Amino acid sequence: MAAAALSAAHASAAELELEKEQLKIGFIKLTDMAPLAIAYEKGFFEDEGLYVTLEPQANWKVILDRVITGELDGAHMLAGQPLGAAVGFGTKADIVTSFSMDLNGNATTVSNEVWNLMKARLPTDAQGKPMHPIKADALKPAVDAFKASGKPFKMAMVFPVSTHNYELRYWLAAGGLHPGFYSPTDVSGQIKADVFLSVTPPPQMPAALEAGTVNGYCVGEPWNQQAIFKGVGVPIVTDLEIWKNNPEKVFGVTRAWAQKHPNTHLAMLKALIRAGQWLDANNGANRKEAAQILSRPEYVGADYRVIANSMTGTFEFGRGDKRSVPDFNVFFRYYATYPYYSDAVWFLTQMRRWGQIPLSQTDQWYHETAKKVYLTEPYLRAARLLIEEKKAKQEDFPWNSDGYRPPTREFIDGVEYDGRKPNEYLQKLTIGLKQGQAVESGNVVSKQGAT
Repeated sequence: MAAAALSAAHASAAELELEKEQLKIGFIKLTDMAPLAIAYEKGFFEDEGLYVTLEPQANWKVILDRVITGELDGAHMLAGQPLGAAVGFGTKADIVTSFSMDLNGNATTVSNEVWNLMKARLPTDAQGKPMHPIKADALKPAVDAFKASGKPFKMAMVFPVSTHNYELRYWLAAGGLHPGFYSPTDVSGQIKADVFLSVTPPPQMPAALEAGTVNGYCVGEPWNQQAIFKGVGVPIVTDLEIWKNNPEKVFGVTRAWAQKHPNTHLAMLKALIRAGQWLDANNGANRKEAAQILSRPEYVGADYRVIANSMTGTFEFGRGDKRSVPDFNVFFRYYATYPYYSDAVWFLTQMRRWGQIPLSQTDQWYHETAKKVYLTEPYLRAARLLIEEKKAKQEDFPWNSDGYRPPTREFIDGVEYDGRKPNEYLQKLTIGLKQGQAVESGNVVSKQGAT
């Protein structure tokens, strides 16, 4: 199998002998499934000899389960999902990814009631509009008001190992609000919480907000913009403002599938890279067409205007408050499709921070786990083939990268993250587990772990 993969690196598309041509790929109805829809609609799959069926799935757990059982050949997955499976939080499985589907694309929305409790305290610009980014300390008066009336403050996210969960937690903690811990015996994630987070499927979030089941949520598009169109809530912060150019979704397969179908995997990666290029080509010239495609019921099935609100480089933070956010959805720029180890390490640090990884781990453990799950070599082989076929340019790919982005302070709290030093990073974060700590019986205790 390794020999087949190596030979594929020197083959043209016409010479790739596909182990499997008929594929079933799963996705969730979100705009960041766009690379799959575009690869299908623009014939990029067929160019590679692949005949793909795209099938919407009910939720992220179903996606993972069906990839594990082989009912799906691969799927649109949360960036943290293969890592959560690797460390055994929830379902233990050997899932890998060689393709990052996008950067950014999420936002946090609150109910009209909560917004009314927040907005009077927010600084405004010359036009009287709230200044961004809005930090979570502005939410504290609303949380305190709910506590005083004996009501829990509840927010939804899409899955325990989702980018949304970790971004929402990061934002809350940076504003002094505790989002709660996990423990081996309590996987609610609500231990010691000021704000109670729980899972809601993305398409159901606006209805849950309208019904008062939750007071806010963090989700991908179009479900933040949908809250404005329905008049039930106000988006207050984007993930771009919480962690600039964060990875959001990946394309995941089982390791066994990738090993059994190395050429098919390469062909899939080639098609997806081309889709990412198309989506970001010519300063977003194709985005309106992409939004029209995604609005179809077989893909996202939301109103074109709702999808276009974010997909075309703008974002609406309230009626009449539409702002230019050209990087809200990034599909190829900034090496968006490359599966950086440092991105994987960040997700692992957040799993450790909130107790999903119960004990301290060495820096080496973080690096080894990231490299086991985020596979860069197949990606670069696929990129090389596209360059040889003149379908991509040499400069479009990070050939000289060691898999780690440079250290960055582009987080809402300005704390520097260096993926090479995960434990040092964790020690800098005010709220969260520190070296040698664990959660037992609802309390944070000192526990001998790795150093």
